[in-house]
Amino acid sequence: MDINKMGVIGAGQMGTGIAQVCALAGIEVALNDISEARINAGLATIAGNLARQVERKQIEPSARDAASNRITPALDFDAFSDSDLVIEAASENEEVKRKIFSKLCPSLKPTAILATNTSSISITRLASVTDRPEKFIGIHFMNPVPRMQLVELIRGIVTENTTFDTAKTLIARLGKTFTVSEDFPAFIVNRILLPMINEAVYTLYEGVGSVESIDTAMRLGANHPMGPLQLADFIGLDTVLSVMQVLHDGLADPKYRPCPLLVKYVEAGWLGRKTQRGFYDYRSGTPIPTR
Repeated sequence: MDINKMGVIGAGQMGTGIAQVCALAGIEVALNDISEARINAGLATIAGNLARQVERKQIEPSARDAASNRITPALDFDAFSDSDLVIEAASENEEVKRKIFSKLCPSLKPTAILATNTSSISITRLASVTDRPEKFIGIHFMNPVPRMQLVELIRGIVTENTTFDTAKTLIARLGKTFTVSEDFPAFIVNRILLPMINEAVYTLYEGVGSVESIDTAMRLGANHPMGPLQLADFIGLDTVLSVMQVLHDGLADPKYRPCPLLVKYVEAGWLGRKTQRGFYDYRSGTPIPTR
């Protein structure tokens, strides 16, 4: 099945990135969120990102203009009635995602494929609330979507081969590389990455090192491009916590227990870059460690 028209639910960091790369690949995209203001903010983010790509000579101005024209606001799910595929990129909360899919299905044509960008939640469980589990698949883009090469593809128990093949063709069209994961908590990348971040938070919590020393150690000692606490701020501490909770609940292994300090930061509303405070304070324009 060819994907010529797509819907994207969620105009945040992930949803806008997905919309941007799909529009640059020649796909018509309808972008939805819970309010028109959030959709407009997402469109403004995409416009800014495309402008920066032109400045860096990564794309031509004509490609920017064409991509911008391919993205339209979707004020409700009826705007997805002619979409070939709709991908959900809402917050990493299973109940939120289940409600979205239950409400979405009546607006879709029978042949439409459903996808989720979840980074940790069971594809089989999410598919079970839809009217087309055989046409449901996990397509997990990495963040930031325009820059990261990898996409994880995750089949649910009921996912048909044609759905899987369509997803593979789409990823190739976007110029990205896919890896296939079984439908287990957090899949491959986050199954490995998020416990490392959680361990870095434990290292801070137990006083082994400061924020700056931990991040410097991993950047220079392990050759990581970004320290684990800096990366946690970039991902969003609420998302880090959600994934760790999925791992802990799904695998029942105490090694996945979220660090109490991570829980406290989320309770305080210090979620990282998006709230201007996390393991670093970004309010002055220069990141300052908070511990």
